[in-house]
Amino acid sequence: MLMSFRWYGANDKVTLEMIRQIPVIKGIVGALYDIPAGEVWPLRSLQDLSGTVKSKGFTLSAIESIPVHDNIKLGSGDFDKLTDNYCQSIRNMAKAGISTLCYNFMPVFDWTRSNLAMNLPDGSNCLSYDDAEVLAMDLSKGTRGLPGWSTEYDASDLKRLMDAYTELGSDGLWTNLERFLKKVVPVAQEVDVKMGIHPDDPPWPIFGLPRIICDEAGIDRFLKIVDVKHHGLSLCTGSFGVSPANDIPKMVRKYSAAGRIHFAHIRNVRINGQHSFNETAHPTECGSLDIAEIVKAYVETGFDGVMRPDHGRMIWGETGRPGYGLYDRALGAMYLAGLWEAFKKGSRHA
Repeated sequence: MLMSFRWYGANDKVTLEMIRQIPVIKGIVGALYDIPAGEVWPLRSLQDLSGTVKSKGFTLSAIESIPVHDNIKLGSGDFDKLTDNYCQSIRNMAKAGISTLCYNFMPVFDWTRSNLAMNLPDGSNCLSYDDAEVLAMDLSKGTRGLPGWSTEYDASDLKRLMDAYTELGSDGLWTNLERFLKKVVPVAQEVDVKMGIHPDDPPWPIFGLPRIICDEAGIDRFLKIVDVKHHGLSLCTGSFGVSPANDIPKMVRKYSAAGRIHFAHIRNVRINGQHSFNETAHPTECGSLDIAEIVKAYVETGFDGVMRPDHGRMIWGETGRPGYGLYDRALGAMYLAGLWEAFKKGSRHA
């Protein structure tokens, strides 16, 4: 297992020098943020990013994410050219020595929240989601100003896309995902890049848009499309875990034992009702997920991929990118590493 930390580049308030002082962090999860969706990620830029990370004593352990263009998801327009570009980006990743890719296939919106700074009783704040609040959002002016990290769309582009995805539906989205995967996975396999899809976040339809990577049935269907090890999961406990129907330790054991989890995102959440949750500190006692049992499942199935603490709270007066401050993620990394060491040593003495 390679414990890693997400870093948003030169403009991130959390610098590599700060991350280096977290004892257990060996890898950095990064990306190129100036390349428009659909264009090839240049080899030189990837090499420069890797070189910057290496100069501070880390490995560039994963790319999160190379965005999948909407025309690929919709199966429209320049699908073939865009998919060819994606394949070349994967080849360039491999040439730059980067072996793990996280991506998603969510229509229009990436991860979605209704509040980026929900106040908690201890004085910290966190990301939260409430279905009623999300569905009451005014989309008539596009996505500017809405919570979350969705791409900015103006009103006309947003309406066009939402209408197209609504007409496409889940079956159409599955069809286009299969077209995409059957073209890109053989390239990833050829150059030894492990592809891990991130689940839908949250794992249910929003604004009437289809969501398909939401549960075990969806994962099983997804993995059968191209049944090779390089085609797998970025299993996010917080995304799947907000649905009580998803048994996360069971899912980890099933897919890790099969060698199909390439990237582990671990965070805790507190479920507050139907389609309502907030994110919490990582320890089991802080939320609704049994983080200890999840880490134990990874240890016992021999997971050797990339792991990172996922979203953290903002604590101790820190300000910055919501969910991606330094302090709580550092605490989370140390907690996860402690669990890992304890279970690893326990298995040796069993």
